Amino acid sequence: MVPIQEALRLAQLADKDLVEVSPNADPPVCRILDFGKFLYEKTKKDKEARRAQKIIEVKEIQLRPKTTDHHTGFKVRDARRWLEEGKKVKVRIKFRGREITYPQIARQELMDIAQELADVGFVEQSPDLEGRTMLMVLAPGGKKGKPPAPPAAKKPEGGAPDGQPPKPAASTPE
Repeated sequence: MVPIQEALRLAQLADKDLVEVSPNADPPVCRILDFGKFLYEKTKKDKEARRAQKIIEVKEIQLRPKTTDHHTGFKVRDARRWLEEGKKVKVRIKFRGREITYPQIARQELMDIAQELADVGFVEQSPDLEGRTMLMVLAPGGKKGKPPAPPAAKKPEGGAPDGQPPKPAASTPE
């Protein structure tokens, strides 16, 4: 610890500036340095940090509960392409009129889309009703999150272990 007057004298002898680096510390921390050079290097670091920053673009597809399978198909194809490019995808289903009384139809449609895109993305935000729209967000990267899984198919009882159908039991004549 050096008194302020002594620090100012040392900075003047070195032909540099006394810069307060951490004013909230107890006692405050100061350094002797060339302030112009310090500002230049700081702006250079900030610019480099902004350049290195990865910007994730968010795309959106909009559907309605009555959207046909054909139209849903090519919108899902676009969403697949965007997820493969590393973009996030918002899937929005808009309700009009009395369609809002059946949100389960939209939820099922969103789950079907998530299942279809499970190999290239995962559900970041599960389907949620916001006003007159239901929204789901998909993020790139397959099998990371918890995509909705279909119910497991039951195996028939008495089936052979090699996947062959069970042999019929010998019937007795009556």
